[in-house]
Amino acid sequence: MSPKSELFIPYGRQCIEEDDVAAVTAVLKSDYLTTGPAVDAFERAFAVKAGAAHAVSCSSGTAALHLAAAALGLGPGDAVVVPTMTFLATANAARYVGAEVLFADVDPETGLLGADHVEAALERAGTLRPRAVFPVHLNGHVADMAALGDLARKRGLGLVEDASHAAGATYVANGARVAVGGCAESTMTTFSFHPVKAITMGEGGAVTTNNNMIADNLRRRRNHGIEREPRNFADCAAAFTDNIPNPWYYEMPQPGWNYRASDIACALGLSQLRKLDRFLERRRALATLYDKLLVPLGPAVRPVPRRESFESGWHLYAVLIDFEALGRDRARVMGGLRDQGIGTQVHYIPVHRQPYYKARYGELRLPGADAYYTRCLSLPLFPAMTDADVARVADGLSAVLRRS
Repeated sequence: MSPKSELFIPYGRQCIEEDDVAAVTAVLKSDYLTTGPAVDAFERAFAVKAGAAHAVSCSSGTAALHLAAAALGLGPGDAVVVPTMTFLATANAARYVGAEVLFADVDPETGLLGADHVEAALERAGTLRPRAVFPVHLNGHVADMAALGDLARKRGLGLVEDASHAAGATYVANGARVAVGGCAESTMTTFSFHPVKAITMGEGGAVTTNNNMIADNLRRRRNHGIEREPRNFADCAAAFTDNIPNPWYYEMPQPGWNYRASDIACALGLSQLRKLDRFLERRRALATLYDKLLVPLGPAVRPVPRRESFESGWHLYAVLIDFEALGRDRARVMGGLRDQGIGTQVHYIPVHRQPYYKARYGELRLPGADAYYTRCLSLPLFPAMTDADVARVADGLSAVLRRS
């Protein structure tokens, strides 16, 4: 069988099983397609899994970041430190609420934000008020949350973890292993449940927090800003009849958005959540096999390094390839792999290079991000992959890189 006749291996893909289909079907046959019991069930289960007091579901990982920025009270004149090596949404969330972005450099080997990078970004704040840091757990590998937490406390900054890649990941805090999402060092943690993530809701997201007031704020803002709790009503004359809340009454103390997650999505999310450990175990096994099979490619092809103190969420298996030393062009390498039925991707173009941000903040020199970006390539990784698939990818990459 020639490579072109084999099934295409994408860089990522959801794993939907019969119990997932059954869970969604049950909701479709029920009375509630949205704002019903499946939403509550998913939020309770995810909060327990993450080790947080609250999990607030929403329509996407981007919505989760936007809600977190709003819940911190960020606005015009404020600044948020964001690593430039991330998806657009991490930075855009600050702009959605009128705050400015202080792009930070990252480690050239891991692509992760460190405390020293935050300090360097803060030096460029000028007249802006630094209010928060949004570290990103790139590829599923966890940033140094202990150092970032210490810095945030010293500087009086809010800390919001973008864990879109890191559901199920863990790290060590105060000598104990904690789950990403437990907010051991942060104010909030945001998640994405897009189809290529560790678990999927189709489209969906969540914010976890241990702060009761922030959780209430998040729930209100995801539903147009509507307040239905009688003790919080401002216009008591309109809200009550004979000291009893009027059943139709609600108030909007501040605007919000329609960022609710449906019962359909949450039923799928809850079914997937039960399999998160199994999915991650398979991703880890595939990553370990990649580590072994890529050794013969030599020092010019290396897995992105990770620290032993955390368990990765393994959203992506990223490698660093010295394309220049090999005399190869990344686009041609990706094209050669695609010709063999192997999909790859680049995560990500540094956000400070985007035309919108260049026009707003000018040219920035962030050499760590540049070094990471020029070498990174994400190879296929998803639970349904077989060991033979990994071998096929490794062999394909070797063949493409050997070509003159």
